[in-house]
Amino acid sequence: MEDGFRLQDSKIAIIGLGLMGGSLALALKGKCAAVYGIDPHPATLELAVDKKIVDSADSDPAKFLPQAELVILATPVPTIISLIQKLPSLTNRPCIVLDLGSTKSRIMSAMDTLPAHFDVVGGHPICGKENLGIENADALLYQNAPFVITPLKRTTLRARTAIKNIITVIGAHLIEMNAEDHDRALAFASHLPFLVSSALALTVPHENARLIGSGFRSTARLAGTPGSMMLGVIQSNRENILKALHHYQHQLSLLELALLSSDEAALESILSSAQSRYHGLVD
Repeated sequence: MEDGFRLQDSKIAIIGLGLMGGSLALALKGKCAAVYGIDPHPATLELAVDKKIVDSADSDPAKFLPQAELVILATPVPTIISLIQKLPSLTNRPCIVLDLGSTKSRIMSAMDTLPAHFDVVGGHPICGKENLGIENADALLYQNAPFVITPLKRTTLRARTAIKNIITVIGAHLIEMNAEDHDRALAFASHLPFLVSSALALTVPHENARLIGSGFRSTARLAGTPGSMMLGVIQSNRENILKALHHYQHQLSLLELALLSSDEAALESILSSAQSRYHGLVD
């Protein structure tokens, strides 16, 4: 049957054993037939095996992909796109392919070019930490986190069932949307906050470091994320992020104008509206 996917009988290959891939491997360990880890870094592979995060690990995808019913791409966005292009040369076996990329449009366009024996679906778990790497992997990372899936027209019921099973097992919450809507939304909800945090960190003079408290730490927290990990995300969602930045700059301009004109009523109105919007967003 098309929807006859059984997680407990499936072998899963995860390409990319950083924080996201390693945490997913931990969350799936013991709930499927086998978890294979693939990563180019020998130290990461050694740690993954020593800590029993995966059942087997190797740097060569061709070693495990022909055995896998499900392949998960858990690398930075540019690498995901490169891997998608290489998949036909790595396995001829029919399998489900899921990615965990933070942007979706370019990835899904690449997925749609794969041969028919690849059953593709996009994914984006909205969770993480500033401290990356498999040494920070956490089996509970996905608990209660939104997990967006972006299926294509070619995505089968079997692939949908497989991803829904995984999302349930790891304790996340499924949200389905198309790739374009996802990228527009995440430009505001994720990519803009990273850039704002980065700008804030660059704005505060170093001599003020001894006065930094919880307010700065919570507001600038995302600036602690390595820029190398975010560069591909930003480049792949450039137009949406530029629109988000424009809206943000408009709000800064309104604050600046209220301060320049000493308009206390306008300033109070802006801050009151911001408080109300904040609670509406997070509650």
